[in-house]
Amino acid sequence: MDLGTLIGLLIGIVLVAGAILLEGDAIIYISLNSLMIVLGGTLAATMISFSLSEVGNVFKLLGVAFVGKKTDTDEVTNILVGFAEKARREGLLALEEEVEPLDNDFLKKGIQLVVDGTDPQLVRNILETKITFVEERHKKGQEIFTNMGTFAPAFGMIGTLIGLIRMLSALEDPESIGSGLATALLTTLYGTLFANLVFLPIAGKLKVKSEEEILIKEVMIEGILSIQAGENPRIVEEKLQAFLSTGPVGEGAEEGDEMEMVVDSNV
Repeated sequence: MDLGTLIGLLIGIVLVAGAILLEGDAIIYISLNSLMIVLGGTLAATMISFSLSEVGNVFKLLGVAFVGKKTDTDEVTNILVGFAEKARREGLLALEEEVEPLDNDFLKKGIQLVVDGTDPQLVRNILETKITFVEERHKKGQEIFTNMGTFAPAFGMIGTLIGLIRMLSALEDPESIGSGLATALLTTLYGTLFANLVFLPIAGKLKVKSEEEILIKEVMIEGILSIQAGENPRIVEEKLQAFLSTGPVGEGAEEGDEMEMVVDSNV
């Protein structure tokens, strides 16, 4: 569970709800019409902008933002160093029996390519191509929530116009004026809240997690190629630690510091 995402969302909801309750009657801030305009319009515009299968991945993306899988960078380094030690002692073919237990498909693929005697440059090209496809898939998910964050305030403004039209068309009826003005203001409120408290922050979290996953995959590539080159395990460890300490996840970290990141290690 990504506590940062969950706690941030809860803090936002609690503070906004608390501010509303302090002002008095919270019922006046509830409007089914406004909610339908904002959420319905946002969903419709998103379905028009993306394919149905891409929109269907929204709940999966929410799972990534709120849950995800933890991969300890120290654990990855230890695995690669262990492989380097075994390869130095017994040769690259000895790693074949170590591949199957791995639960990381990317690392498994890289080690298998090395065991099969694939040219180092080809190994790098294949793995970097896989990273490119992962990046593109992640960008699509980020784009969905970014667009939803753009659509929500826009439909909030549409709701405002609807409310104003309703209000102006019934100036002789004070009750209609009040309900029309409420719809006008609440749709803007809902659109702004959904955009800035839900959609855009989730897009940002997906971007951060994508960068973390790409970094760990790049570390794996360096480790795999070092193993294939027969480098000393100690040198392999130093290289990977240096790589992590200069990356966005390990920025400012001292050598040997424990760093955990949330990534989907099965992608």
